[in-house]
Amino acid sequence: MSFGKSKTADLQVQKKGIGYYLKRDWELYVLMILPMAFIIVFKFFAYGGLSVAFLDYKIGKGYAGSEFVGLEIFKKVFKHRDFGKAVVNTLLLNILDLVFSFPMPIILALLLNEIRVKWFKRVSQTLLYLPHFLSWVVIGAVAYQMFATNSGVVNALIANAGHSPIPFLQEDAWWLFSYVLIGVWQSMGWGTIIYLAAITNVNAELYEAAKVDGANRWQQCIHVTLPCIRSTIVVMLIMQLGKLMGGSFERILALSNAKATEFTTTIPVLVYKWFQGNKFSESTALGLFQSVIGLILVLASDKFAKKMGEDGLL
Repeated sequence: MSFGKSKTADLQVQKKGIGYYLKRDWELYVLMILPMAFIIVFKFFAYGGLSVAFLDYKIGKGYAGSEFVGLEIFKKVFKHRDFGKAVVNTLLLNILDLVFSFPMPIILALLLNEIRVKWFKRVSQTLLYLPHFLSWVVIGAVAYQMFATNSGVVNALIANAGHSPIPFLQEDAWWLFSYVLIGVWQSMGWGTIIYLAAITNVNAELYEAAKVDGANRWQQCIHVTLPCIRSTIVVMLIMQLGKLMGGSFERILALSNAKATEFTTTIPVLVYKWFQGNKFSESTALGLFQSVIGLILVLASDKFAKKMGEDGLL
């Protein structure tokens, strides 16, 4: 009897059309209007601008009046003297970020998870997370104050220790070191929160079983915690790999100066400079190239992760 009633209720639910749900949840749909309008206007309508990459675009002539040149703009971009340098620098900066910035949140999450004093754990999480909310303009200004060769706090401490000042942001090699170090500091808090959330979902019985088997805390981290958050690590890695051809435009702009210029020419910076110089077709073509390569990297890494999962390695 109850089975018949539940089946009738299911049929009644299926008969209710879209009007029923619009009437029931109209407040939610109204709240969605502005975000959806923003996405449609600034995300989907913007795709029409990609046609500039295939045109000899002139502002006065517009899309319709500009001459269609096919792939000529891409050939021009690939032959440009700054293109090769921009690609190399973009890959170098992002690979260094991947090597040093990616594992740091995992290490910090493991360390914070071992803290048993709750108030100290909360304070540590907050302090680590705060830099994520600072703009790169602020971080760049603070970095130049701290790492200044003659008046910076860091070099003052180095001088007091009897060593010569280090030109952290004035020489190319030291600028690269400083760029990576500041990036690690700024980004590690965000990733740490994500990994800590994943760690909280680990079954406590697994730790108890590991203790029974004689595993210490370090062994529990390696053999219990890390395998249980492996899926989160893979997702974060895929997202990071998708940025290999991108990089932080704001970060480079905030830390760049006239003395250290060897590594500051990247693809996003070059797109910006060309756009400023009214090279609209070239900047659009380079941006499209960057996006396509990023998409290929994401799809390839996702496929690789799925393949590893099917083979039982993930």
